[in-house]
Amino acid sequence: MFSLSIARRLHRVALLHCKPQAPEGPSLGAEKVKDLLDNAATFEDVQSISEQDSWATLPYVDGTFFGRNQALKSSRPKIDPRETSIILFPGQGSQYVGMASKLLKFPGARDIFALANEMLGYDLLKLCVEGPKEKLDQTMYCQPAVMVSSLAALEQLKEERPNAIDNCFATAGFSLGEITALVFAGSIPFDKAVKLVQIRAEAMQWASQQNKSGMATVLFSPDARLGEACMDAVNWCVQRGMENPECRIANYLYPSCKVIAGNEEALKFLEANTKKYGLKRIKRLPVSGAFHTELMASAVEPFAQALKKITIEDPIISVHSNVDGKKYRNVGHILNQLPKQIVRPVKWEQTLHNLYERKSGEFFPRTFECGPGKGLKAILKQVNAKAWDSSFNIEA
Repeated sequence: MFSLSIARRLHRVALLHCKPQAPEGPSLGAEKVKDLLDNAATFEDVQSISEQDSWATLPYVDGTFFGRNQALKSSRPKIDPRETSIILFPGQGSQYVGMASKLLKFPGARDIFALANEMLGYDLLKLCVEGPKEKLDQTMYCQPAVMVSSLAALEQLKEERPNAIDNCFATAGFSLGEITALVFAGSIPFDKAVKLVQIRAEAMQWASQQNKSGMATVLFSPDARLGEACMDAVNWCVQRGMENPECRIANYLYPSCKVIAGNEEALKFLEANTKKYGLKRIKRLPVSGAFHTELMASAVEPFAQALKKITIEDPIISVHSNVDGKKYRNVGHILNQLPKQIVRPVKWEQTLHNLYERKSGEFFPRTFECGPGKGLKAILKQVNAKAWDSSFNIEA
């Protein structure tokens, strides 16, 4: 299977676990303890002290307490970071007619599409290369197309930069791309993943048809009232007799940019009241439903049942979940968390912080976005410009 052939090229990264040592000498007296507590650092004076710190996205007011270390939620190999890599996979919305055509010179990529065609029962490669766009943009066709194209792009990466795969220690994918990442990490077999994504796509398309809904990217200033705008949009729909309307943040992209999803009427309310809430711009996305909201609830059970029928393995490398940005612990965690992703917001900004947070002066791993489009690399630049400096596109 494709997933195993890729997985066996990956090395397990051995992390050093050091146990804390007991303090030497007699225990501290009460006066000494009081003195330590009185003079403990509060971190109220945390400031960017050099240009090397400028990569960090810090949309916080002066005096904010920084008690969390996001790096603890991600693997950190004990080798030069510049010799390691992180691979990211895009999701639905990155597709375009003609994608994968440049990958056909790689025999492995052609084999991947041949197996996908057999599993799906139609010519996925022809749809990717020739369209029509109206069909490719449909959820039930788009999701398998993006996943298979992204995995095919790995064949180019393997040919051109084999060390990028051998030294990859972590991976993540945006929405649908999370399943692609799990295939790459050897957790889900490729053939089973194709059928799983087909079920997910068909269930989400059916859910979309039950309510006229959509998604929109929103750019806003720090003093904008986006949460209030979403609440007012829901109330506006309720006042007009709509039952259980939805309008919420579906994708956390970077500090001044989010994706809102909800009923059509709620989105129209936001578009008509941008100035009132301090919103700079709203742009509709070419999708047919309010993904990652409760309007997708009917798609969760079919996907969860299909997932349970697959023999899943623990990932060979760290795979980060969209639900909270943290890495999956084991198979049970995947079975519990992955279905939730359909109705929960994509915490992509948080995922990037977990993956890339470094102390001042530390180097960053190389990043490779594998799949159609260049959207994830663009977002990385907004969240962590230093990490973006060593990022590359392997475009399907």
